[in-house]
Order: sequence, then structure tokens, then C-alpha cells
Amino acid sequence: MMVVLMCAFTTAAQEEATELNCEVEVNSDKISNGSRDVFNELKQAITDYMNTTKWTNATFGTNEKIYCKLMLTLSSWDNATGAMEGDLQIQSQRPVYNSSYTTAVINFKDTKVKFFYETGQQLVFSELEMEDNLTAILNFWAYMIIAMDFDTFELNGGDPYYERAAQIVRLAQSSGESGWKAFEDNTNRSAVLSAFTEKQTSPIRQILYDYHRMGLDQMVVTVDKGRSAITHTLENLAKIYDVAPMSVCLTMFKDAKLDELINVYSKANTTEKETVYEMLYQVYPSDNTRLEQIKKTENS
Repeated sequence: MMVVLMCAFTTAAQEEATELNCEVEVNSDKISNGSRDVFNELKQAITDYMNTTKWTNATFGTNEKIYCKLMLTLSSWDNATGAMEGDLQIQSQRPVYNSSYTTAVINFKDTKVKFFYETGQQLVFSELEMEDNLTAILNFWAYMIIAMDFDTFELNGGDPYYERAAQIVRLAQSSGESGWKAFEDNTNRSAVLSAFTEKQTSPIRQILYDYHRMGLDQMVVTVDKGRSAITHTLENLAKIYDVAPMSVCLTMFKDAKLDELINVYSKANTTEKETVYEMLYQVYPSDNTRLEQIKKTENS
């Protein structure tokens, strides 16, 4: 009995020590050939990998795990070689202080997803080398999820995890796989990392901290003060736009936050709404239809 209890305690401790609470979906509707078992196994393998790997040295309690979701939509599969291709939607959330509300931190689609997977294949984690493209992709997004989450709680708190993501990119770039090459396009994994680490666009990390810690977390205590802090963060978006209008970090912020911003300013005064609309329109002119909702929402 003592052995059983000790094993149970050890397992519980290990579960509490991991960082991610990751939900995984694998959509294979576009694939008509072969058995579906391989896709079910792939879903379970990714779920286990994301949730049982120890990504950092930080201590996490069960209720502190970062909720995230990976939705893999496969467009092709070669059942002879195990080659798969598709896109991966990455979402993550963090709780707002002293409330039941959760806010999106990441909502991004990685369209350069190619890898090999066969029934029974084990996903192996390594910090020092690239095991395969699937685990490299998962490792990269795990560290980006963690880095951005840490940035929302502490200014530049994600530093060590951006560095780990950078190490993965360096290893993967020598592999020749798509999605990793610098300047391949402005939305691949290399571009995402650069957006958060290069000097001209790294103020997005200040925005992450100010928006969440000084803005949303404060709104529970003082709505007007928290909303004012969020307004200030939007001024910094325009500064990024001025030096890097095509940066993927601007799109990532919009996709995670625009609907929330419409709600945040629903009870703001007319002047504040107009100010926020003008700032966002400068950065996202093609989204004017959605931005107009900020001005149209009624005070109450």
C-alpha cells in the first residue's frame, strides 16, 4: 500500500509540475484514404507530449497550468510514407486577476506544417537536437505559449523561453524543412519569433504586459483605470506599425484581441471610443467594419 501511495503521490507531483493544459484536435475530414486509427493515435500522442513534457524549471500548480489548444487540420496524408501536411491553429488563454474571465493571448494559424507520423511512433523531447519536424513544431509553439504567457504577468518575463524557441529555430533552419527559414515569408515560425525578439518590434512584449497586467487585471478593481491603461498600450501599436507595418505581431494582436477590445470599450465615453477607433484604424484599416463596432456600442 505504501508503494502504491508513493507512486500515486509522485505521479501527482509530476502532473502538477508540468506547465501546459493543452487540448488537441486533429481534423482529417479532407483525407479519404486509409484507416482513421493513425489520426486518433496522432491526437493522443500530441496531447501526451504537450501535457507531460517539463518545459521549464518553473513550479506550476495544477490550477496554474497554461490553457492552450492546438487544432491540426490535415490536408494530405501519404499512408505509405507517413507524410502529413496541413495547418495548425494555436490558441492560448490566461486568467484575469480576481475574476472568472479568461482572455486570449494567442490565436494564430501556422500554415507551414509538414511532418512524418506513423502508427506507434513515439514523440521524443530533446533540448539539444532536432528529433523530427513534428516535435520541433510542437516545441516551438510550447515555448512561444509559455513565453508570451510569462510576458503578460511580468515585464520581459518570457526571456528564457524566447531563447529556447530561438534555439529550436536555429536547429530547424539547417534541416531544410518549410516554415523555419528567415525571410521565407512574414508569417512563418521564424518571422513570429523575430517579431517578439527584434528591437524594432519587441515593444509588442511591453504591450502584452501593459494590456494584461496593468489593464485587464486592474479593471476588476477600477474599470476606468484599467481601460485607460489599455488605451495607452494601443498607442504603442501605432509605433510598431510605423517601423514594421507588415510585422506578424500586429496581426497576432488583432486576432487575439479585437473582439475583446470592442467589449472593453462598450461602456467607455464617446471621446475615448473615438480615440481608440482612430488608433486602431491607423494600424488595421482593412478591418474598418469591425472597428466601427467600437463607436457604435452604447454606453450603459
